[in-house]
Amino acid sequence: MALNVIILAGGSGTRMASNQPKVLHKLGGKALLDHVIDAVSHLKPAKTFVIYGHMGDVVLAAMAHHQNITWVEQKERLGTGHAVQMCLPYLKDPNDQVLILCGDVPLITPETLANLVTSTGKDQMGMVSAHVPNPTGLGRIIRDEFNHVKGIVEEKDATDMERNITEINTGIYCVPVHYLQKWLPKLGKNNAQKEYYLTEIVSFACQEHVSITVSRPRQTEEILGTNTRAELSRLERIYQKWQAQRLMLSGVTLYDPARFDIRGEVIPAKDCVIDVNVILAGKVELAENCYIGPNCYLENVKLAPNTTIKANSVIEGAVIGAGCVIGPFARIRPETVLADAVHIGNFVEIKNTEIASGSKANHLSYIGDAEIGKNVNIGAGVITCNYDGAHKHKTKIADDVFVGSDVQLVAPVSVGKGATIGAGSTITKDITADVLAVSRVPQQVIEGWKRPVKNKK
Repeated sequence: MALNVIILAGGSGTRMASNQPKVLHKLGGKALLDHVIDAVSHLKPAKTFVIYGHMGDVVLAAMAHHQNITWVEQKERLGTGHAVQMCLPYLKDPNDQVLILCGDVPLITPETLANLVTSTGKDQMGMVSAHVPNPTGLGRIIRDEFNHVKGIVEEKDATDMERNITEINTGIYCVPVHYLQKWLPKLGKNNAQKEYYLTEIVSFACQEHVSITVSRPRQTEEILGTNTRAELSRLERIYQKWQAQRLMLSGVTLYDPARFDIRGEVIPAKDCVIDVNVILAGKVELAENCYIGPNCYLENVKLAPNTTIKANSVIEGAVIGAGCVIGPFARIRPETVLADAVHIGNFVEIKNTEIASGSKANHLSYIGDAEIGKNVNIGAGVITCNYDGAHKHKTKIADDVFVGSDVQLVAPVSVGKGATIGAGSTITKDITADVLAVSRVPQQVIEGWKRPVKNKK
């Protein structure tokens, strides 16, 4: 008995008031549909079908990174039941199970889905329900006098008494293929929306005395969907709260979990400390005893142990060695690799550069497309002039070089080991080892010179 998954992702999401499909809106830096696909992937289904419709070409392009997805188009969007009908031609084995869920419920966990699947027998129907204090807008679970599920009523079709029910339908079902083959063609649209409701299969199950197993989510927030930007912002805070709890349980100190965001994947380590208003995006790997100061942004970064990132620094696409000190107000751009004990100070920008251990650039410098050796000192205001207007060129600085303040290194250029470059120099030619290089206009003093002044009006 194989497991198939159907994800409903064809709606337009008009209440989002957006020019993009609802399922592509972001939660924690990742599309809503990405979250759902990733959750079901943990179940290792035989096949995963995604039903798409509204702006389908945009959805397909945005989800191209997913493998082993069967995309099924719902050309006419006539309701959730109609959407699942689109998959019937692909469901061949009557004994297979089908897990059905929505692409706009991003917090659902693999554990809750696995519990539903394992608790649903081959001749049973399974569903996830939850009790919520404010069920407005949601379908209600109707039970009989024996507390057995006997149907689901959408709010627009519900009576006043039914609207008072707090047990809601989550839209997550597990159904054997042979029941779907039997029930889906029987769906009608005698309802306020004039749509084919998937929820009607619950009534069919009751009529045929099919056992219905009801599972609960591990956390009620898992089953929350999003129809508006206000609801999306609520889910964002729940998601971030969960991520913060996970990091703290792994040994990370967060000075204020409510002022910290993860927008990707974070691999934590013990005894890291993260100050307020830090954003970690992409894939961030933390080693032990790292400190990230307030108002920092790290994206696709790997930090080695005992590294300090001071306040207001931005680091993207970089590998940072052990015992480094970066910032405050530093910017490390992609393809930068810093070895151990490197110091990068305030208002220093580095791009596509390798810096060996013990080197430092502490003030107001730009270093791009460079290779810098060990124990090099880069003075304030140093610039590698790496771009000639058409091509990028490399600057190479060997070990133990001292570069004075306000130096321009016009690439391609190399500086030999142990060389010193005097402040204010413009270097256009290679420098050999252990020499002093100076390029300055001789200082002049002009006696009696008067600075021009403005004429008084």
